Amino acid sequence: MIGKLTGTLLEKNPPQILLDCHGVGYEVDVPMSTFYNLPAPGEKVALLTHFVVREDAQILYGFGTAPEREAFRQLIKISGVGPRTALSVLSGMSVTDLAQAVSAQESGRIVKVPGIGKKTAERLLLELKGKLGADMNLPGAGQALGDAQGDIHQALVALGYSDKDATTALKALPKDVGVTEGIKLALKALAK
Repeated sequence: MIGKLTGTLLEKNPPQILLDCHGVGYEVDVPMSTFYNLPAPGEKVALLTHFVVREDAQILYGFGTAPEREAFRQLIKISGVGPRTALSVLSGMSVTDLAQAVSAQESGRIVKVPGIGKKTAERLLLELKGKLGADMNLPGAGQALGDAQGDIHQALVALGYSDKDATTALKALPKDVGVTEGIKLALKALAK
């Protein structure tokens, strides 16, 4: 019903904002990824929205990008995942990270999101397979398990490095590096 709001940002109280659109103030719940990219109060802002009508409430959810809103819509279609949980997932990881986790079927990355357990993470991976990732034309979303970069990343995580450290080490590697050589170079970079 309400697909986009453009107006002046009045208040920012995570995860909710107050947006003035020509004299009407809309309370909009946003994921933290959108929240951090919002301008200061008093500035103009445009958000794509998803309107949820429940028996006891009518809630607007706002997103800075179309892929973020699409990921939210795919998440809430899953049994047992409501708008709050979907917002939590998008606050805990970027859409690209979520798409990569789905493509690689890595439940470990999704379990790190507060409120998401092992069973829910596995259900998300199963339900989102083929619906999120390469289909959304996101950079890096089509990363498959056989990809050298993905193998290097998994090897580093298996060796005990954090997801963040492994990703940082990957960025320093040449794009065409092989798995064995890539692991060696990444370990040298992480040892510094």
